[in-house]
Amino acid sequence: MSDFIQNSWQKILAEEFQKPYYQQLHQFLKQEYQKETIYPSMFHIYEALQRTPYEKVKVVILGQDPYHGMGQAHGLSFSVKKGIPLPPSLKNIFQELHDDLGCAIPKNGDLSEWADQGVLLLNTVLTVQAGQANSHKGQGWEKLTNAIIEKLNQREEPVIFILWGSQAQKSKERIDASRHIIIESVHPSPLSAYRGFFGSRPFSKANQALMALGKDPIDWQIHN
Repeated sequence: MSDFIQNSWQKILAEEFQKPYYQQLHQFLKQEYQKETIYPSMFHIYEALQRTPYEKVKVVILGQDPYHGMGQAHGLSFSVKKGIPLPPSLKNIFQELHDDLGCAIPKNGDLSEWADQGVLLLNTVLTVQAGQANSHKGQGWEKLTNAIIEKLNQREEPVIFILWGSQAQKSKERIDASRHIIIESVHPSPLSAYRGFFGSRPFSKANQALMALGKDPIDWQIHN
């Protein structure tokens, strides 16, 4: 499955893919995809890495596990394919984006445009069984995604990490805040958005940080 990564991440993570935990995860997934309905499709597990090569990463938005509803997940955290109704967290993200930068609220939830500009939309767990949130938690994905964060932390060039909610904020221990930039708030889910996600202005903060580093800001507007 790691063969679907056709860029610099393949070489950077080659050692991880040889480790026993990853081999076990690979076997587990082979069986799961044969007997259960698993999201995203096998070909899109590594969509985030495929769309945003290591050297192009400017911003990381860390999610938890993929959406578990039919046709939603396609390998990018918080994103859904075109034509799929917006999940509640994504509606809140778009509301905050509108309030923060004045972006029009889009009719689709496909965040590929962000990924193509250098926003790594990474979940901590990359697969899920249909209808069963967190069903692939603890199977080894967390070790791989921790390694991805550690590899980004090793970069000379600063990365902006957007951490929403306590799960994502656990990654702080792997990030050297003297070299990289951390933007954090509560999670955008309806359960917590009113406790500090709304008004947190993560998008303008990320762009200000990028410009201070002499980099182009992200065009956060999703086009219909």
